[in-house]
Amino acid sequence: MKQVGRHIEKDRSGYITLRPEEDEDMWHLYNLIQEGDEVRAPAIRRVQTETATGSTSSHRVKTTLTLSVQRMQFSAAVSSSNNTATGGSEGAPSSQGASLSISGQVTQENPFVKMGAFHTLDLEVNRDVRIVKAEWDSIALSRVQEACEEGKGAEVGAIVCGEGTAAVCLLSEHMTVIRQRVEVPVPRKRTGSTTLHDKGLTRFYETLYQSFLRHIPYSSLRVIVIASPGFVKDAVYDYIFDQATKSNNKALLQAKSKVLRVHVISQLKETKFAREGIMLDKFHKMLMADEMRAWYGPDHVSFAADRGAIGTLLISDELFRASDPVLRKKYVKLVETVRQKGAEVLIFSSMHESGQQLNQLTGIAAILTFPLDVEVVEAEERADKEAAEQQSEAQTTEMESKN
Repeated sequence: MKQVGRHIEKDRSGYITLRPEEDEDMWHLYNLIQEGDEVRAPAIRRVQTETATGSTSSHRVKTTLTLSVQRMQFSAAVSSSNNTATGGSEGAPSSQGASLSISGQVTQENPFVKMGAFHTLDLEVNRDVRIVKAEWDSIALSRVQEACEEGKGAEVGAIVCGEGTAAVCLLSEHMTVIRQRVEVPVPRKRTGSTTLHDKGLTRFYETLYQSFLRHIPYSSLRVIVIASPGFVKDAVYDYIFDQATKSNNKALLQAKSKVLRVHVISQLKETKFAREGIMLDKFHKMLMADEMRAWYGPDHVSFAADRGAIGTLLISDELFRASDPVLRKKYVKLVETVRQKGAEVLIFSSMHESGQQLNQLTGIAAILTFPLDVEVVEAEERADKEAAEQQSEAQTTEMESKN
């Protein structure tokens, strides 16, 4: 993502213009844009014109529209391949990137669309998008900074394979994208002859190798995982580096230490999404062994934050997409409070498995630095609330008596 324009006032109102460059940037935009924001972006509109003879004709025109956002729809990238090799031939892959549609009313005069008309903008890669907000809060500004940081793309490549089938994937902090699926028929071994089986395997390995070269940026990734049942992963690994040696592919040979087949956690642990998975697992274990230090749910986590008890806050990005701005502000304030007290905050992507698991736990959880009894805390909260109400009633009575 590139930031191509920015103007934010002291009251945090203003706009930021962004240029999405890849699928993950669409996910960032989906998390940045809220109901009620204004979005300005290029659009194609079909218009009708009347000829001198009274007939009408229609044509498509390029224009720029500004909408007040009412609805959004995000679709993750879908990659497919007709890469089924038969007789040594290889089909052409096809893919469809992530997409984001914004619907709402037109708020700025346009020669092709009436003010107030309902329209849908399909945001596209390499097309500038201006987002205008009444308030750019800390979560939104952090998302912009993260999205525009150089080198914040995919961290892990993966080949998940069986005999004759494979998926070539890229895993970033926020998304898992299948770049290509590979399917190559491999005939079964026959008694007394393995020729057809061996030829099928060779075609599979070669097809997968070419897909690996096209879709895995091995020089920049932190780690590349080859996973499979049985020994397929070892055969794929050997084939890749045999071919790299034959072709003198120095860059791939230098990346050999990144390619793992068995134990990956030691090199994966520094990636953001792996850190999230590790801490979610720690939370589940804590919940079983020491439940007074593992709290979840918006109210309970807020109680723990008020008492400075949170060591690690786990929160889903889905909560920041709340249509109610008051609810979003509540979660933003919670994150800011926890960070100010020196605790770790992990914002989970709901496009990863760990984020989906967290969403099943209300989307928010916390690992506490010291144990707190939920029942005791709830009793304290009720007592504080009752005391506040009594004080308010006493003040009201006193004011009435004076009058």
